[in-house]
Amino acid sequence: MSWAADNKSQPTDFLDLAAVMLKDGHSDRALLALQSVDLKDKKTDLARFYTLQGLAYMNLNDFAAAKDSLQLAIKNGQTDSVIFVYLAQVHYALKAYRDTIQSIDKAGEHGSKAALITLKAQAYWHLKETANAINALDEGQRLYPKDFSFLRRKVFYFVELGLYHEATQLGRQYLKQSEAAAEDYVAIGNALRLSKQYQEALDILEIARLRFPENEVVAKLLAHTYLDQGKLNSAAFILEQAALLNPGLQAEAGEIYRRAGRFHKALTLNESISDQKVKLKQRLSILLALKQFERAANMESSLYRSGVLDDQEVRYALAYALFSSKRFPEANKHLDHLKDAELFRKGTELRRLMEICKTEPWQCV
Repeated sequence: MSWAADNKSQPTDFLDLAAVMLKDGHSDRALLALQSVDLKDKKTDLARFYTLQGLAYMNLNDFAAAKDSLQLAIKNGQTDSVIFVYLAQVHYALKAYRDTIQSIDKAGEHGSKAALITLKAQAYWHLKETANAINALDEGQRLYPKDFSFLRRKVFYFVELGLYHEATQLGRQYLKQSEAAAEDYVAIGNALRLSKQYQEALDILEIARLRFPENEVVAKLLAHTYLDQGKLNSAAFILEQAALLNPGLQAEAGEIYRRAGRFHKALTLNESISDQKVKLKQRLSILLALKQFERAANMESSLYRSGVLDDQEVRYALAYALFSSKRFPEANKHLDHLKDAELFRKGTELRRLMEICKTEPWQCV
């Protein structure tokens, strides 16, 4: 026996069933139940029907259908102002930001809830009505003085507006008042870093490093902020310290020391790298930088065993070490494998130099 046949005399039963399905998180089943409702029956509560249907569509992310249903609920007499809360969420998902704001304004006391104030601020922000967006956040702070999410969002608004001094001041205020987590320091510090406000970013991230000395993300972001300024030694030192807790950072610290020209320091860190491929590639580049060509050339068997020679950059580097050690036949053997256009060109130049060394050895002393 079908649901419809069993309930002709009780048109509201399917509405109750749909409501239960929605409460239990089964929105698709709720829609099936609603299909059995007789919309022509004068006893059917159409306002409730369209409200339930709208909520089901919302939960299934069919926001266009949800909007139509919720608007029909209002048209059919839905008077509970919470309907405008749902409409605001649907309009926002559809990027109808003006309609979002209008729905929040119609939501009565619901419109003053923290989540709705944030949604309103975001809608204004998307409409590029920045003053209204910030005013909405100010209202949120006034109504919810212990909810620091409004202050946090204002920091990012100021960063995007290029008001870096104000953003930094507010950021420090937020971090001080809110007992912020490491993630908050990272988010604000990175926003300033991406805006090239390096000193402001460093000020915040250095505090984070003191507060969260074991947080790897803080250390890496601080190091990369120093890198952005060309302060290689500072960046490498921070990563070296962080590597005491996470040895996986030793390779990056060593690479930055190498770039800074501190080759012996880089070589020391290289000894402790556990990933053999990373270790050997870095070691080869450091030995070449130190002009220790014989030691670099003697890495050939290790490079073979690890499979690193599949990387043509590594193969050329080994060929160069062999050339510099005057082991020309071995160097030529590796140059034969080069396919990359730029490396092939460099290889051709090495072959030319080897010929000169053979015919005019005094030039290669």
